Amino acid sequence: MEKLRFGVIGCGGMGGFHVDYLNSADGAHLAAVCDVDPEKAKKYSTKHNVPSFLNHKELLASKTCDAVIVATPHYFHPTITRDAFAAGLHVLSEKPIAVDVKEARITNELYLAKYKHLKFGVMFQMRTNPVMRKVRDLIMGGELGELTRMTWLCTDWFRTWAYYASGGWRATWKGEGGGVLLNQCPHNLDQMQWLLGGKLPSRVTAVATVAKRHPIEVEDEVSAILEYSDGMIGHFITTTGEAPGSNRLEFAGDRGKLVIEGGKIRLFRTRKSVTETLQASKEMFINVETWESEISPMQGGEAHKNITQNFVNAIRNGEELISPGLDGVKGLELGNAIMMAGLTRTAVDLPVDGDAYQAFMKDMTAKYGGKKTLIEKKAVPDMLASFR
Repeated sequence: MEKLRFGVIGCGGMGGFHVDYLNSADGAHLAAVCDVDPEKAKKYSTKHNVPSFLNHKELLASKTCDAVIVATPHYFHPTITRDAFAAGLHVLSEKPIAVDVKEARITNELYLAKYKHLKFGVMFQMRTNPVMRKVRDLIMGGELGELTRMTWLCTDWFRTWAYYASGGWRATWKGEGGGVLLNQCPHNLDQMQWLLGGKLPSRVTAVATVAKRHPIEVEDEVSAILEYSDGMIGHFITTTGEAPGSNRLEFAGDRGKLVIEGGKIRLFRTRKSVTETLQASKEMFINVETWESEISPMQGGEAHKNITQNFVNAIRNGEELISPGLDGVKGLELGNAIMMAGLTRTAVDLPVDGDAYQAFMKDMTAKYGGKKTLIEKKAVPDMLASFR
């Protein structure tokens, strides 16, 4: 089989990152680039000696590609994805696959109805992280027994004012559709359901704050409580305005606790069932016998290339996708629920009402639109500095 021809649509910081490694993927090569900014399109066209386009429809109609990576600002992801399907191309979309859950559901329904012969993936590269893969293996293998709590303190997403000034679309309701939840945290939100085998909460309450630490019009600090139908409780705390930040994830269950921090996995294993001890012990104050051990992570590699290579392999030989595009709706739904609960100070039940969320977005745009005061300044970001 000849090498798959890839087009990259959107050549900003993330798209440019994909452009520069694609020729090193086994069984694939860069065939075209597209960006509405002629300067960016020309830069990568010249660098890699491939044709460039200023409109994604022109690239799709050019017959130069078998697959595309969509790396534009968020609002364009669903439209470009659907147009690519209609053109008969496989799609690997950057996260999120849409800004709101209704648009994500429309994409999924269209894909299932008409385009299942094509491959559809989403760039949730943290699913290949060696630590997170091992954590999922332990949880899904029942090492903790029935889970009772998940807590993620994730405040190491520090971003300066210069970051938000690097693009006029950043941190606006019309341009990005949200702040820390939609830009920095899609990977966290995806992992919060992926590590649990796809389980989502039934209800969310939250407190979110707009422009607490930055002169922007979207949320930059969030604290949420997640209620699950089986009684498990979850907590998620994040911000882009705290330094030094923390990144600590805990899972508590009937047979102990997992703590993930600093690239290490610590398992606190109870000798007996916590539930059994609670119910059967005759002692009023008891120290539950526990062993602590450090668990080795799985093997890894460069995360983005892992997802892209897996996507190529799925097209060429049917390898199972690590991060199917259909999964993109799950973490997005959780993020939408937290966003709406946090900014309205009202509990939100899942599944999220897609129409209600779109109405909420219109309200937020009317209330906060135009309040970002930063003047746009072009910058050349070190994208590797933002990856974990």
